[in-house]
Amino acid sequence: MEVLLLIAQGLSNADIAERLTITDHTVKTHINRLFAKLELRDRAQAVIVAYEAGLVTPGAGG
Repeated sequence: MEVLLLIAQGLSNADIAERLTITDHTVKTHINRLFAKLELRDRAQAVIVAYEAGLVTPGAGG
């Protein structure tokens, strides 16, 4: 869920890795699993899911 929130805030994989103090490879693994579980094709769909779930709101900033 944390990775989804950070994707929705517009962070890159490198930024997410730095923020969570994990490797880029681990970030990619989390994202791939997230996409598989939620049946998403790309980051844009992930952002939509995050908004629909109320994880982020327009104009809230990061």
